[in-house]
Amino acid sequence: MQDSKKEIISWALYDWANSAFATTVMAAFFPIFFSQYWAYGADSAESTFYLGLANSLASILVAAMAPVIGAIADRGSYRKKLLVFFAFLGAIMTGALWFVSMGSWPVAVIFYVGANIGFASANSFYDSLLTTVASHKKVDSVSSLGYALGYIGGGLLFLLNVLMYLMPSAFGIPDGPTAIRISFVMVAIWWILFSLPIALFVKEEKGEKVRLMDAVRDGFTQIRFTLKSLKHLRNTAIFLVAYWCYIDGVDTIIRMATDYGTALGFPSESLIVALLITQFVAFPSAIAYNILGKKIGIKMAILIAIGAYALIAIIGFFMTNVSQFYILACAIGLFQGGIQALSRSYYTRLIPKENASEFYGFFNMLGKFAAIIGPMLVGIVTLITGEQRYGIISLVLLFLAGFILLRKVDENMAKKEIKAFSERA
Repeated sequence: MQDSKKEIISWALYDWANSAFATTVMAAFFPIFFSQYWAYGADSAESTFYLGLANSLASILVAAMAPVIGAIADRGSYRKKLLVFFAFLGAIMTGALWFVSMGSWPVAVIFYVGANIGFASANSFYDSLLTTVASHKKVDSVSSLGYALGYIGGGLLFLLNVLMYLMPSAFGIPDGPTAIRISFVMVAIWWILFSLPIALFVKEEKGEKVRLMDAVRDGFTQIRFTLKSLKHLRNTAIFLVAYWCYIDGVDTIIRMATDYGTALGFPSESLIVALLITQFVAFPSAIAYNILGKKIGIKMAILIAIGAYALIAIIGFFMTNVSQFYILACAIGLFQGGIQALSRSYYTRLIPKENASEFYGFFNMLGKFAAIIGPMLVGIVTLITGEQRYGIISLVLLFLAGFILLRKVDENMAKKEIKAFSERA
């Protein structure tokens, strides 16, 4: 039943559940632990390359699976079951990091890639259930509730994990590395526990059951349709390429920031505090940036955010102390939620409403392809130069490309293209 408070809260709690992985594992402890523990014995440039490889490999696998997953999600029936399956896969892979010994970076990469596949795939089914629990009138507010609970839930567990790491003796833990390993297990339990409400209380609309091979065929047929459509929607196509470039840079900064701080010799405690700053700055800033977008225009607000991220990468190149790292953490938090939320809303202005499902499926797949080029770019440049600073500043290329392409998008011309496309269809 749409707009049921029980179902809405149960749905939104899944964001509370999986955000623990995004904050504690993906953004914080995995990069730190990877360079200091699992890649022990490798120099910092090699460690950065391995971490970039892990992030890119996870993104490639998730993106390759996206068309099949999207087809199943569109046809219904399996969505909730597969959400639970992938959530449990992600949680189990995360908890398994407890068993990875020092120096065993290939095993850590395998578990991390598996956890990322679970995280991203479950999110596809989670997103597809939004229209099941919320009516068209409430879909924006319910979606925002999910984001809000994600920031709060992920932030609270992360705060607890940080305290465990900084003050292990207060929790009866022998040392910091053990606290990090315990945190991986806690994230797994948290993820599973708060996945139960959506599994138990959200009713899924009955749909047509689809065989795996049919889902594969339907998924790639849908992609072909969208690609053919983009030939007639030039401004939509330009935006998608621009989005791919700049969001790749954004995701790379989020995933690689702690590894970069570690390479510069900053204490782990300072890196963790910086991530906490980003987490708690991001939520109110996302709301405020949305208001700014309404005043100056969504496209202009996105361009400002892209410029800000390019500036962050440049300042990061010259960064020498922890205080500067804290300032950059605040800057990332100021623009992180805004650039993601406004990009999604701006896209609605560039696509035909009658084909919104297909175009958003392609948009989400493109988002999953993001963080493939960026981490590899940082890793390869760092490996070649032997200097992480050159790796981080190389991301300016992605932001510059995204900025130039987005400036070429003409919303008025896009409306004419959409009208012609709809009449032709």
